[in-house]
Parts: sequence; C-alpha cells; structure tokens
Amino acid sequence: MTTRESGVSIETARRSLAQQFRQSGLDAPELDARLIVGHALGLDHAALTAASRRVLTTAEADALLALQARRLAREPVARILGRKEFWGLPFKLNAETLVPRPETETVVEAALAAIYGADRRSHVLRIADLGTGSGALLLALLSELPSACGIGTDISAGALGCARDNAAALGLAGRAAFVACDYASALAGPIDLLLSNPHYVARGDIAALPPEVHDFDPRRALDGGPDGLDAYRAIAADARRLLAPAGVLVLELGFGQLSAVTSLLPAAGLAPAAMRQDLAGVVRALVIRLLIRP
Repeated sequence: MTTRESGVSIETARRSLAQQFRQSGLDAPELDARLIVGHALGLDHAALTAASRRVLTTAEADALLALQARRLAREPVARILGRKEFWGLPFKLNAETLVPRPETETVVEAALAAIYGADRRSHVLRIADLGTGSGALLLALLSELPSACGIGTDISAGALGCARDNAAALGLAGRAAFVACDYASALAGPIDLLLSNPHYVARGDIAALPPEVHDFDPRRALDGGPDGLDAYRAIAADARRLLAPAGVLVLELGFGQLSAVTSLLPAAGLAPAAMRQDLAGVVRALVIRLLIRP
C-alpha cells in the first residue's frame, strides 16, 4: 500500500505491508504486518483471519498508511502498538520506558532459580527493581511469587506512571510500590532480591545501535557512561547495605560484560554466585551474593 487504494481486502493489505517491510530489510515483516493491520482495525489474530476478505474502508486504509510509514521509519512495532508482552504479561509502554526485550526474561529466570534453589518461594520476600521503567521485571516476579512485595525505582516520573498503570492492570498494585530516585539512593534494607536491567551501553556505541533503539528508546535508559559500567558501579556500591544476609542481586549484562562487571564486585563486598545465558548463548544474567569475609 504505497497510496490509498479502493477495493483492497484486509488480506491484500496485510500482504502488501509484509512485502514492503521485507523489501526494507525489517527482521519480521510478516509478524509486523499482521500486528499493525490488527492494531489499525482493532482485530485480534482470529478476527483478522475471519475478516480477511473484507474490503477496507477509506478511513481504515488511511490509518494503515500512517502506521506503515511509522514502521518504515524504523519505529518499533511495540511503540506503534503502545504495548509489549513480557513473561506472558501485557505491558503498556510510553516514551520514557524501554521496550522490554525477550533476553531480559533471562533475569527473571535467574532470579526465580536463586529463590527456588534456596527454597524461599513461599517466604514473604522483599524485592527491589532498580530502574524499573515499565515495571516489567518487578511485576513479572510478583506474578510468580504470591507472597512477595516489591518496590520499583526510576528517575523518570513518566516511567513510574507507566509502571503504576501496569501494576494496576495486572492486579498487582497492592504488592508493588514505586518511588522516584536514582537506582537505590532512596531505599533502605533489608532486601531479599535486588535486581536491575541497568543502562549498560557505552556512550560511544549508542549511535551504532539499530534505529529502533537509538532513535526511539530513551537515551538515559541506554547510556552507561564512557565504558558502559557507570550503573553497575552505582548499584554495587549500594548493594551491601541493602541486601539481607541471604539476599541476592541479579543484574542484566550487555554482550561481553561479564568479566568487567565481575571485577567490580569484590571491592563492594560482593561475589558472583551464578550466571545464566539467554537463548543466543550470551551470558545475560549474573547472580550475586554478599561476600563472606574470613
């Protein structure tokens, strides 16, 4: 659909979008086209299939053209839709939040493994998610741990508002609180599970990120300082005073950051306990405990 056409069916429009997305080198042209057409017409997958032969109205064709242009400008589908699924849960997004990514689910897996390994699933656990954004990490864990409560921090009021909306929509507002601060600066312990997907991209590398990231994700949520480690230093400096004696810290890592982040831990009284790879084989989550000094 390069121009507004009359007599075009929903299925023809979907195929046309997919072809243009494919020609533009987008990674998932078929999926993107289906999601965008469904969003424009207010139809889920089943309804989209059932109505595939229906002819678009002029208003619907115009709406599709506008959304098509946004995707061709490399705006992520999740931002066009205003939502993204994470851990099987729907999350609302806004301009102040990162789009939750599948690899970040590795952090949830690592945190749950640490809790289950210590046989603490039924315990009343206190969780803190530093730099919570949309609340994805915190709320995913609260959905799995019915006896837990948690707090999410962020320096962005817009992000915190989004996280509160997500907590309410998921029925978790009674166990989740949100506070404006820089990582853990306003928190006090003891905390049983401390976690974060911090900004970890080296400042000089941001421009080389895909357009979907560097043009649309909030820069403050990407910029990890000159070496990408500023956030890890800040979190490590606060972790010892916050963690309960048996508590754990779980951090998302960027590609190739395991050694650099691990080297920061001993001076902060912390020690690596486990690591977990994402589906691409990248070490994505690092589980950390308090260092037991002789």
